[in-house]
Amino acid sequence: MGTHSTHALPPLGELLRHWRQERGKSQLDLSMDTGISQRHLSFVESGRSAPSRDLLSVVSDALNIPLRERNGLLLASGYAPQYSEPSIDTEQMAIVTGAIDRMLKQHEPHPALVLDRHWNVVRTNEAAPRFFGSFIDLEKRPKPRNLLDLMFDPAGMRPYVDEWEKVAAGLLQRVQREAVGQVLDAELQELVKRLREYPGAAELKPSLAPQSPVLPITFRRGKQRFSYFSLITTIGTPQCITAQELRVECMFPTDANGL
Repeated sequence: MGTHSTHALPPLGELLRHWRQERGKSQLDLSMDTGISQRHLSFVESGRSAPSRDLLSVVSDALNIPLRERNGLLLASGYAPQYSEPSIDTEQMAIVTGAIDRMLKQHEPHPALVLDRHWNVVRTNEAAPRFFGSFIDLEKRPKPRNLLDLMFDPAGMRPYVDEWEKVAAGLLQRVQREAVGQVLDAELQELVKRLREYPGAAELKPSLAPQSPVLPITFRRGKQRFSYFSLITTIGTPQCITAQELRVECMFPTDANGL
């Protein structure tokens, strides 16, 4: 359900039904959640009634629709988009990037990365390229580098990951769990399809019996072993698309002495 082009937008009613069904809500459920009559919601979905901006805002809140897709609802209704998408390096984002840069610096000497909604690396601390670059030549990989491609590609980090199948299955689960709004957009769906095309990836299945509170990733280089788990940080109450879609992934050693 992309919102980048008005030419590609489905009708408003189709968009609303998509999100309502995605959340497992009937029109009656949504009516009770929002205080908007079921009849009025039905008329909006069928195109018999034009929604106000306020109605779209109330419905979007009730269905937890991501900001990017809220702009799509507004465009499909004939309104101007409400949420901006500034570059991460603009002055508008300075307060956010300042906080993120402090997190990245404080996490040294362990790797930390900033990812967009499609797992592209948009920022790192100094430790991250130093760590991954000790295994492979990062300069041979075009930017923006995609973290999942890096982990699935036999020419990337895959040969250096212990129990790769288990780790890769866990990463695929994370794609769904960490997607903005818990819904895969077209680009994420294409990414998952591409990942499944790597050798051995189509048969991956998640483990049914976790033995640990976290799924660590252990990298091996010769006789050395480096075992990490990740903490993911997102921005609370984001007011622009860029802020909502950023994630900071900090890698912590599983050995407490490594902290």
